[in-house]
Amino acid sequence: MELTPKEIVKELNRYIIGQDYAKRAVAVALRNRYRRAQLPEEIRNEIVPKNILMVGPTGVGKTEIARRLAKLVDAPFVKVEATKFTEVGYVGRDVESIVRDLVEASVRLCKEQASQKVKTRATYMANERIIDIILHPNRKPSNPIDLLLGNKPKEPDIPESERQQISRRREELRAQLDAGELEDFEIEVEVEDTPQEVEINGASVSIGMIMGDMMPKKTKIRRMKVSEARRILISEEEGKLIDMDAVKEEACRRAEQDGIVFIDEIDKVAGRSNNGPDVSREGVQRDILPIVEGSTVNTKYGVVKTDYMLFIAAGAFHVAKVSDLIPELQGRFPVRVTLNPLTKEDFKAILSQTDNALTRQYEALLGVDHVHLRFDDTALDALAEIAQNENESKEDIGARRLHTLFEKVLEDISFNAAGDMPDVEVLINGDYVREHLGSDIASRDMKRFIL
Repeated sequence: MELTPKEIVKELNRYIIGQDYAKRAVAVALRNRYRRAQLPEEIRNEIVPKNILMVGPTGVGKTEIARRLAKLVDAPFVKVEATKFTEVGYVGRDVESIVRDLVEASVRLCKEQASQKVKTRATYMANERIIDIILHPNRKPSNPIDLLLGNKPKEPDIPESERQQISRRREELRAQLDAGELEDFEIEVEVEDTPQEVEINGASVSIGMIMGDMMPKKTKIRRMKVSEARRILISEEEGKLIDMDAVKEEACRRAEQDGIVFIDEIDKVAGRSNNGPDVSREGVQRDILPIVEGSTVNTKYGVVKTDYMLFIAAGAFHVAKVSDLIPELQGRFPVRVTLNPLTKEDFKAILSQTDNALTRQYEALLGVDHVHLRFDDTALDALAEIAQNENESKEDIGARRLHTLFEKVLEDISFNAAGDMPDVEVLINGDYVREHLGSDIASRDMKRFIL
């Protein structure tokens, strides 16, 4: 069952405070993908996603909205920085690598899902290999030449009485494996020797893959515990059971139809200067344009079209304006959303209402060393007020200001907690917060007021 826009917003509210307009925009864009998929092919091919441009200061949730959205729908997702790319002819990454990265993410996603379907069978086969290794520890490793020629080693004839004895021993070992009694037992395992990868033009290339599947895979003997051997052997067995051609085909399809590309710092390439360090800014925009408009990109998994990918661009636009982007690129982001700076109430809600609140994170972290933190309302009010004041008097870094404040407030507790003490409860209140942040509050940054 696909999520409705209201359900999507409800899920986003678990991690992101405020920014209701931005949440509604991405929720509608996501629902429209589901609506499009239900249409007949003739009309479906005519409907393209409405790309979104988010404008707002740093730390207010632009990236988090896109990241949580991708996890929510289990879609291929890639986040890129616009400043990492350069115009064709300059040293740097070309914009087509965005699509290649998205396809790689889609392949990983589809492979993980395919692995889950065969995991039970792969685990059984891995356990059988472990039993074989324990029963026959001195068996010679396979000969690559025999594998190349298709010659299988001949199994020796075993008397019936010995065969029954081996069968009983296998059952005993299987029961011990299921009970977890052999996890620390060390065995020698023949594993694939993965060739080292080298980076060529920003892409990882395995030297061993240049010859394709013409040569047998190289193996090596490793000594390890059964628990580690099972993990490696399960991965090998999953690779044998998974149809990688079907995975690659499905990955390319999902990248084309469901892929989400988040382009951050788009405002940093909005300058139009023709000299100095800005020489390739407009060139980057021109190179991004065909990808957003819809083009065909060659990847190592096949040809991928970008016509139906959803692009979400974001930028603070402190110096540059949205109108500084080239008109063609502006037109490809018809949905424009402005995110608001965070208020004191937003900061308090971030600390108390979200599932990943910093208060919960630090309570869990210090709980490992038997320090049980508790934050009362006065502490949350003080932290929220100081965060807002700091952002107003210094640079506005949004919710990231809370990380700075928490590290300062809990510095002494984190340093002295060593795990060698009995359980102790520590109450953090407003007085404690102001006491430990007093020097920072007093020394306001006055540079911005000096002419």
